Amino acid sequence: MSDIALPPAAAPETKAEPSLHRVMGPWLLLLFIVGDILGTGIYALTGQVAKQVGGVVWLPFLIAFVVAMVTAFSYLELVTKYPKAAGAALYTHKAFGIHFITFIVAFAVMCSGITSASTASRAFAANMSNAFNLGLSGSFGITAIGLGFMALVAVVNLRGVGESVKANVVLTCVELTGLLIIIGIGLMAIMAGQGDVSRVLEFKTTGDGGAFWPVIAATTLAFFAMVGFEDSVNMAEECKNPSRIFPKVLLAGLVITGVIYVLVSISAITLVPPEQLGEGETPLLKVVQAGAPNFPLWIFGFITMFAVANSALINMLMASRLVYGMSREHVLPPVLGKVHATRRTPYIAIGFTTLLAFGLITFVGEVPALGGTTALLLLCVFTVVNIAVLVLRKDTVEHDHFRTPTVLPVLGALACAFFAGPWTGRDVVQYEIAGVLIGIGMLLWVVTVMVNRTAGMRPTGPLEEDVVRKGPKN
Repeated sequence: MSDIALPPAAAPETKAEPSLHRVMGPWLLLLFIVGDILGTGIYALTGQVAKQVGGVVWLPFLIAFVVAMVTAFSYLELVTKYPKAAGAALYTHKAFGIHFITFIVAFAVMCSGITSASTASRAFAANMSNAFNLGLSGSFGITAIGLGFMALVAVVNLRGVGESVKANVVLTCVELTGLLIIIGIGLMAIMAGQGDVSRVLEFKTTGDGGAFWPVIAATTLAFFAMVGFEDSVNMAEECKNPSRIFPKVLLAGLVITGVIYVLVSISAITLVPPEQLGEGETPLLKVVQAGAPNFPLWIFGFITMFAVANSALINMLMASRLVYGMSREHVLPPVLGKVHATRRTPYIAIGFTTLLAFGLITFVGEVPALGGTTALLLLCVFTVVNIAVLVLRKDTVEHDHFRTPTVLPVLGALACAFFAGPWTGRDVVQYEIAGVLIGIGMLLWVVTVMVNRTAGMRPTGPLEEDVVRKGPKN
């Protein structure tokens, strides 16, 4: 991201920071990628996908996997070409060099983290109510728990969270266990002759008998379950020989999660009809009830709550640190870059992102709208990244790197732009939510520009090490 620097005469002295420790081999990186993709999407949105497409609920997840895979090839070229702890904002700035576009991409990524965390808080509340028979009916009780949960996430964030790869392994195993339970229940039910396997080929059609647009509409929502792989580029500086291991490991991680999602979808629709699966916000709990009525429901509910809670915390950590970093680079008001004197956490940025999440939980609430907005924002970012790959072909580097076939970023840009469009049947409320969030960012941008002009600051080139990593240590 382009930073705004003091005039040369007033520029403070800087000293080189030590490089990050390269501790991640292929297996740890694989677990990180799988854990980053697994989470709220499949746990909370399977029923909503089924409501739109019918029995072929697996098909939108498969299409979303293909689109994600194509875009992953673009990320692979960029992360092996520029093996830094960076991301979409840095790639955008390298390709286009336009400060405002870089800011919008970075702010969109931040907003996607907040909408994803808000989706997770809503799913957490719904699963808590159903698993422990709290009897919370209507939106008020779920909203109240969601707000309380998000407040707890903010407290943990304020206190400071030391992230480690080993902790990610544990969290990934818990999330994966829940999905394997669903697959196992479905497989045993099918072998016992329970459920209705024929439903996996039943399409929900439109009034004219067509099935194409229902599948497209469902895919725009299912794509939320495939996001997360793009975060792995931020681990490039901590991987051993990233240019060699990243391509195989990232693609393997996507294939593993894609297969899991398809098998979970087939198990779910075999045991629960699509119209019932689409009711409420706890679809996989219904699958457990239908396929294994003697299975302790609270255990699976706890696993689900753990999975979505992990998603919420990670996303709010990312969002607050990104706001902090943008403030430090003088593209957001400087107040957002303040750090707590004792906890060493960006408390103003945490408060800002938490307030945005409170607003989304209170005034939007519904999981499909929040999850769909996350997918919308990231589809727009992915469109830019796919174009950036082609633009950056003119930029050569000295080391060998992965090069994706030219046709893939072209297809990726077209596919992501297509699935982000209103012609897909995407609910207009998702555009409204995204518009409000980006509008807030643009307002903050204008305020920052005015402050910078008053202080006599000017834009300079991007500082790669500051795009993501610059932030307080916890």
